[in-house]
Amino acid sequence: MSQEFDVVVIGAGPGGYIAAIRAAQLGFKTACIDAYKGPDGQPALGGTCLNVGCIPSKALLQSSEHFHALNHGFAEHGINVKGASFDPAQMVARKDGIVQKLTAGVAFLFKKNKIANLHGLGSLKGRADEKWQIEVRDGDKVETVSASHVIVATGSRPRPLPGVEIDNKTVLDNTGALAMAATPKRLGVIGAGVIGLEMGSVWARLGSEVTILEALPTFLGAADAQIAREALRTLTKDTGLNIQTGVKIGNIKTGKTVTVEYEKDGKSESLTVDKLIVAIGRVPNTDGLGAEAVNLQVDERGFIVVDDSCHTNLPNVWAIGDVVRGPMLAHKAMEEGVAVAERIAGQKPHVDFGSIPWVIYTSPEIAWVGKTEEQLKAAGIAYKKGTAPFAPNGRALGMGQAQGTVKILADAETDRILGMHVIGPMASELVTEGVLSLEFKAASEDIARIVHAHPSLSEVVHEAALACDKRALHG
Repeated sequence: MSQEFDVVVIGAGPGGYIAAIRAAQLGFKTACIDAYKGPDGQPALGGTCLNVGCIPSKALLQSSEHFHALNHGFAEHGINVKGASFDPAQMVARKDGIVQKLTAGVAFLFKKNKIANLHGLGSLKGRADEKWQIEVRDGDKVETVSASHVIVATGSRPRPLPGVEIDNKTVLDNTGALAMAATPKRLGVIGAGVIGLEMGSVWARLGSEVTILEALPTFLGAADAQIAREALRTLTKDTGLNIQTGVKIGNIKTGKTVTVEYEKDGKSESLTVDKLIVAIGRVPNTDGLGAEAVNLQVDERGFIVVDDSCHTNLPNVWAIGDVVRGPMLAHKAMEEGVAVAERIAGQKPHVDFGSIPWVIYTSPEIAWVGKTEEQLKAAGIAYKKGTAPFAPNGRALGMGQAQGTVKILADAETDRILGMHVIGPMASELVTEGVLSLEFKAASEDIARIVHAHPSLSEVVHEAALACDKRALHG
């Protein structure tokens, strides 16, 4: 007889494991199915984010920033180091240790919340007696469990580049980019998105000559154009990235090296590198889910179709995270997971896509929430803006990280904050003030009237809010 559950979650990434925990907290008998295995061949929870995405990339970024500071930033503090060396293998080993700690932490949370942890590939097989039948296949081992509600949280995988084989030795996806045990002399990256910029930054700081090829004509088109221009200057001048936009990729020849033929401004060009990272986005992961067999609606791009409540076209089947519409962000998936569990319990939670922050963990960091200036212009919304640089900020100067800008956009009539955009130190933390402002419908004057600690980086946010009314105190 198969095991029966109130809620079964398929996928143990950020959205899935959080959905399972919240469902268990609400009193549901819960199981989570996940097929991922780590490099040691053992099951590892946490999905792409914990294993080969958000978390390991930040560990490598921190290591590379330390090494860069040692060689280029410590001298002005009176700290002089000669003959500093770098061990990429140790950096990767440290990253692996962090990943193992966090994935083990998810397993502990499952045990604490009495969530059944089922390893294998989960697929929908149909419905009987108002219970969904889900097959769990782990090699030759197959079992079937039943559930009143199913939450699909199968995430995404790297978008392939047609005609190019990812071997994770010479041509790499995000998994291979996080596991290089030596610094390549020449590194090529296709794609100037989050993954491309972060991985390019890591290896540039460790000595690689990094060239990034981007198909789109503009750099960071999703960001506010003013912030994107400053980011481009900083990443090329200070980090040393060679960023080429408006590129049309042609043939890619692999061997001991990789040669990428491409066209830019109507001219044929080529790039020869020792390693090539392909980072051209991600696609929803529905392979093996059994969507066709149960008539689960999937759109032309492969996303599971859901309504505003994350409910699919099937009764009691929900979907969240990268596998549905909206930004492919771990924190978006987490909030959807919590909301779905609460909806199953009869509650009425709400997730506002308009106040979800975006972050790129380069140095300096880039973060934003809400509308860009370009979006407001296109929508015909009258607005005012305030900007403030980090350059005169005492805390930023003390940290040796006084590059960047905070920009706040507010409604011209009501003063309600419509967007906040940051490039600078700890932008990932500072942007939360913008998130709160959007959620609570704050005005720029509200931030301007709030006392911010001195000295702190947050004073630059305060200054940008003051600048919305042309009363900045330090600019």
